[in-house]
Formats: sequence, C-alpha cells, structure tokens
Amino acid sequence: MGHHPAVKAVKIALFAVVASAVLGFVVRGLWNALLPPIFGWHTITFWQGLGMFVLSKILFGGFHRHGGGRNRWRQGMKDRWERMTPEDREKFRKGMRCGRGPFASHAETSHAETQI
Repeated sequence: MGHHPAVKAVKIALFAVVASAVLGFVVRGLWNALLPPIFGWHTITFWQGLGMFVLSKILFGGFHRHGGGRNRWRQGMKDRWERMTPEDREKFRKGMRCGRGPFASHAETSHAETQI
C-alpha cells in the first residue's frame, strides 16, 4: 500500500513550512530575550529571525542530511581494514599516534612510556 509521490511531496513541503515557522520564532525569541538586554542591540522580527537561521545554516552547518554519513565512513574503514594484509595492519597500528593510543599493543605502549 504505497502512497502517491505527490502526497509524499505535499507532506514534506508542509513539514518544511511548519519547521521553518517554528525555527523562525525560536531564533527571534532567543535573540530578543538575550541580545537586547545583554548588549543593547535591537530586537528582530520573525522574518529576520528566519533569515538569521538560514544564514547560519549556510555559513556554519549547510543543509546536508546528517543521517548515514558516519555509518558509511565506518563501513568503508571496516572494508579497508578487512582488505589489509597482516603486515599492513601492523604498519597501520604503529603509525597511529606514534605507537600510543588505542591501536598500540601493550609492549609498544610500555616501550614508548620508558622513552619519555
């Protein structure tokens, strides 16, 4: 029982409009509650708050999806690790943090600590 693509598009558009309205009011409310009393700056309107949110997303966060990026990176590293030979794995372990840290064996850590 699939939904028609147009219904899904309308739901997404409606969600975007509601989320934008909420975020505009949140930014406006936070700005007006904090910055005028602290710094003496002017209060802002809803549209200015929405514009501030969009500008901050462009400058600092972007509009990319945050969902599966980390999992894809982790899977890629796991695949790369599985393709490594035992010699490559050992070389990788030694190269990480100069023999210190979570990839170092106990003997390497003890030897590195005695040199310090």
